[in-house]
Amino acid sequence: MAESKPTVAFVGVGRMGSNMALRLNDCGYTVASVIDTNQHMAMVVANEVGCQVADSLAAASASADVIITVVTNDQSMRDIYMAEGDNLLEGAAGKLFINCATLSPAIHREVDAAVSAAGAEALEACMASSITQARDGTLYLMTAGSNAAQDRAAGLLADLGEVRRIGSVGQAAEVKALVNMVMNINTAGLAEGLGLADALGLDLDMVMEVFSQTGANSRVLETDGEDMRDRDHEVYFSADHAAKDSGIALDLAAEEGLELPLAAATKAQFVRLMDAGKGELDKSAVAELTFKGRN
Repeated sequence: MAESKPTVAFVGVGRMGSNMALRLNDCGYTVASVIDTNQHMAMVVANEVGCQVADSLAAASASADVIITVVTNDQSMRDIYMAEGDNLLEGAAGKLFINCATLSPAIHREVDAAVSAAGAEALEACMASSITQARDGTLYLMTAGSNAAQDRAAGLLADLGEVRRIGSVGQAAEVKALVNMVMNINTAGLAEGLGLADALGLDLDMVMEVFSQTGANSRVLETDGEDMRDRDHEVYFSADHAAKDSGIALDLAAEEGLELPLAAATKAQFVRLMDAGKGELDKSAVAELTFKGRN
């Protein structure tokens, strides 16, 4: 007899959480409830997967075996797990919490301790992919936590994408911070290269082709090059999040007494976008700062 699939609740159904919920629904999981500070978005997703919008965090936990969280920042994690009154850990014994947002390693350790104290299990499953991959089940998921939690989550996570086990609590978040730090540096570097090429009057298609065949190649060239050229900054990974995630890496470096000048300069570029009111654009919008005449 085939093993039954666990029921799932989602806390946070923005661009990533909503598409993960749709993916699991397609894979035959019962999405029992969703909850989000954006009530309209929660209702949209609930209607699509045929579930309820939970009226409290405790109700979201009570509705499912597995609770997947995709929230904005460290404070949001504290709010959903440890706020006085309503929180996810009321009556949470036996539940599995899978935390997918890019957050500091420290908050993952803090949450893991609180979840364990409540008689439940927590798992980091940091996502190194974007909206399209969330929807079609090709996320790259870096996991950290106990072997028991990783084994328990294995089948569900396999339906969301490829899983790479990293290590103990907090280490997946450390690796994810490095991934995004390097990606953001590559993005800012590509924007400068294409901006200078454009100012020199070079054909950008030719330049991008040459980049793709030489040491200037990167995954960012594939995902962002044409968008930079065309000024198409539909958001997949926002400038706001780029600044936040570079900041996480810089905080880790400071704790180790390291200076990361490229990461610091990159963060400063994304902060400039935020200050210009463009933080909700895709990270490719950093090219608006480097193409002559755009800014």
